[in-house]
Amino acid sequence: MEILNHTPVCKRWSIAAPIPPEINQELADFPPLLRQLLYNRGVRDAETAQAFLSASAPEATDPFLIRDMSQAVELLHAAITEGTPIAIYGDYDVDGVTSTVLLYELLQKLGASPRIYIPNRFDEGYGLNLDAVEQLANEGIGLIITVDCGIRSVEEIALARRLGMRVILTDHHQPGEVLPPADAILNVHQPGDSYSFKDLVGVGMAYKLAAAYLAVYPQPGVSAEDWLDLVALGTVADMAPLAGENRALVRAGIQAMGKLSRQGLYSLAQVSGVNLEQLNASHISFRLAPRLNAAGRLDSAMSAFHLLSAQDALTAGELALQLDSQNRERQEIMARIQESVLQNVLQAEEQPPIVFDASPEYNEGVVGLAASRIAEALYRPSIIGHRGEEVVVASCRSIAGFNITQALDACADLLVRYGGHSMAAGLTVTNQNLPELLRRLNNLAEQSLQGLELAPVLEIDKEIALDSLPAAEIPRIFEMVSLLEPTGRGNPEVLFCSRNLQVNRVYPVGNGQHLRLVLNAGRVRYEAIAFGQGHWNGQLPGMVDIAYTFEINKYQGRESLQLNIKDIKPSEGI
Repeated sequence: MEILNHTPVCKRWSIAAPIPPEINQELADFPPLLRQLLYNRGVRDAETAQAFLSASAPEATDPFLIRDMSQAVELLHAAITEGTPIAIYGDYDVDGVTSTVLLYELLQKLGASPRIYIPNRFDEGYGLNLDAVEQLANEGIGLIITVDCGIRSVEEIALARRLGMRVILTDHHQPGEVLPPADAILNVHQPGDSYSFKDLVGVGMAYKLAAAYLAVYPQPGVSAEDWLDLVALGTVADMAPLAGENRALVRAGIQAMGKLSRQGLYSLAQVSGVNLEQLNASHISFRLAPRLNAAGRLDSAMSAFHLLSAQDALTAGELALQLDSQNRERQEIMARIQESVLQNVLQAEEQPPIVFDASPEYNEGVVGLAASRIAEALYRPSIIGHRGEEVVVASCRSIAGFNITQALDACADLLVRYGGHSMAAGLTVTNQNLPELLRRLNNLAEQSLQGLELAPVLEIDKEIALDSLPAAEIPRIFEMVSLLEPTGRGNPEVLFCSRNLQVNRVYPVGNGQHLRLVLNAGRVRYEAIAFGQGHWNGQLPGMVDIAYTFEINKYQGRESLQLNIKDIKPSEGI
């Protein structure tokens, strides 16, 4: 469906400062462009550069540096050896599902038959709930292992303990003031934890538990590295910083995916149009993860679990097609919500700092994606929710300068439940408390954002004169850029900018949301694609400046160079 033609907030371009002479000399063994790219990512010496390019893990990655790890290993081992029924309690997003699959397959190899419990987003909401805990107790479960959830489930875990169950809590979200009374808590953010890398996601924590267990109780033919594909998938999907240990894990995991050993991933890649042997982090973010997430957003995440753990091609193929269909439905629903929110915002007389909209018509599983799009388009913190008879269940997305979870902490007395990160959170609030919540949050946002230029910043690695760029240099640029993979949050993709390009042709694609362009740089012609920039159709001047990446466009067996344009500006003086 066609999205309301709203012009996004203009981005500010920040072109990286040239590399200083002393650091240029320190990195003299590397090509000049690569030196600049490394410098832009905080690399200042040759040793750090080598470690970065090889994506080697830091030395301090011993899982037993994580608080309570020894207790967790021994609890798990006792449950396995004694035949105690075990339940893995996961979450419905990709991070939660990959965490669940990882521990499920590990326990199977250790001779256990774990019960899988992933709550339904619509009936139960995020994390542990009292009814589920009682159900597991009634089933005779003796040990619950939480993955990607639980750190704020004080009441629920207290109930589990009263009902005679042991609890190993693994989570990566920020703890509250009171920790749950679990038998072992694996969370690098809890007080007293000495693990130096604090950006592991849920599947990263599950991986650490697996590595620790197998270090103490090794099993022939079983290694934690067997699940690096899941670690990469969950880490990228959760938008974790791709630096330090995460970067090492994701690079190794992407290589593991290329071996085509997991049937579910292979089938998912086929319906997603992805070649796993040429996979990068962007393919995970924009092709694989949305399809896996679609299950939990529209129905039950168990179909994503069954896909990733599938052993035969027929089952995996059917599940992959199902998820692909659900993803298309998800896209249509999100487009309708996005259009409605933009219309409401643009028609409103007053524009508070935070964009808020909630409706009974908004699908609870998709409001987070809509909030992300709105925050990006308007560059304001956004809260989009489903309004029920008694409560609003909403997703929050923020911008630089406003920590949304800290703001919610200050309003905890008004909330039924909440949790998240600095830039993203979820909340449940009664309709009665909603006006006061919005008043407080807007006051906090106004204080935090006062004096800041509310415009997204596009970090540019280097300005390039395309009209004088030798064609022979482009493969070398590709080679150097590829050395920085995997890219994402914390290690952004390489961006170039070029000025004074002549607009030769423009035509809309994707229902007018995107543009294909032909640009002239002197006598050289470049094909280009500009996703999400359909608002420029019919509005482009004759000469433009662009921020972009180089990429290979593969179509019907042909490969050709194209520019993937991230932003367009009229050339100065035009």
